[in-house]
Amino acid sequence: MATSLMKPALVLGLLSMIGPFAMDMYLPAMPGIAADLGTSAQAMQGTITVYLAAFGLAQMVYGPWADQSGRKPPLYVALAIFALGSGICIAAQSVETLTLGRFVQGLGGAAIMVIPRAIIRDMSTGDEATRLMALIMLVFSVSPMLAPLTGSALMAIAGWRSVFVSLLLTTLMSLTLLHFAQAETLPPQQRQKASLGQFYKGAKVLLRDRGFVTLTLLGTAGMSSFFVFLAAAPFVYVQSFGLTPTQFSLAFAVNAVAFIGAGQLAGPLGTRFGAMAVMRGAAVLFALAATVLFALTLGNLAGLWGLIGLLALGNMGLGLIIPTSMVMALDDHGEIAGLASSLGGTFQMIFGGALVALVGPWLDGSPAPMVGMIALCAWAGLALAFAAPKRQAAAAAARDTSASAAS
Repeated sequence: MATSLMKPALVLGLLSMIGPFAMDMYLPAMPGIAADLGTSAQAMQGTITVYLAAFGLAQMVYGPWADQSGRKPPLYVALAIFALGSGICIAAQSVETLTLGRFVQGLGGAAIMVIPRAIIRDMSTGDEATRLMALIMLVFSVSPMLAPLTGSALMAIAGWRSVFVSLLLTTLMSLTLLHFAQAETLPPQQRQKASLGQFYKGAKVLLRDRGFVTLTLLGTAGMSSFFVFLAAAPFVYVQSFGLTPTQFSLAFAVNAVAFIGAGQLAGPLGTRFGAMAVMRGAAVLFALAATVLFALTLGNLAGLWGLIGLLALGNMGLGLIIPTSMVMALDDHGEIAGLASSLGGTFQMIFGGALVALVGPWLDGSPAPMVGMIALCAWAGLALAFAAPKRQAAAAAARDTSASAAS
């Protein structure tokens, strides 16, 4: 089974790397860009907010479009838009122009997130889909592990603009990969005409499904905690702990390894113990790690290694929560997988971006505000994990039983 999943996991993982690369390569350069453009940390955090906002809003277009035209045409357009945004960032002489470029990048990057999820749903469901999602996470795990290091190296050699040059080149290579290596997974007879009426009808079905809403909000809480970390961590590690961009990249990689490593266990653990049990256990782990870290941080007892270690432990929980909740949310909605994926992605990105904008004034480079918001998101996720309706839990258990019998 793993062998048959390897090719689509490799292709979809490489395509999906563009979005994380656009964020992770950028992080070590943020303090340097702020200094070069003569702007503030809050203005630089605003470039993340607009990226996430564009990323979220555009998913509402790409999902229905992918359900009508097939999965590949929207991806071609999205990659071209992302390339345009990278070009704007390369030429930016002010934070306002950089913010515009990041917004355009977000408009293109949205499809690279939402459509691979729909492709996964086209190909498989249940634990097999979770394994495929985890394999894709394994492929693009090189992004959070290596992208910050690559970004800091490029910045040291050729300045921060070289980060966006590399993103432009990566996008062009991805267009080639999409054309030659990724087959269309939505047959013409299964495509649905996109219209406002169809969108309203599908959205009403999804928003009335308590299981979909609860699981989507659970993923949203997890992703929001990560977005807060992305916005605040470069300044926390540099200003509070005196790390260089390369040292920050290494500290960031520890969290990425924990997240991706745990994600690879989501499928096997779901088969053995049930997806719902795994997700709830992971939510408990995340909440406990974040709470202990927040308490230690308030007492000035965490230190650099305590911060890194407990964030990594919490990210292990996130690595189990996010792929499992994504798959379970889409399982019952294969006929509108594109819309379901885009609606879920929009919740995650818009709420995450809004949270970063809301708490931005308090993200002052000290650890406590960042860790406090992560803990708040973790407890929201814990509540949502145990709020999943019995019907959803029963459906998950039935899928797990079928998968075990089949194996």
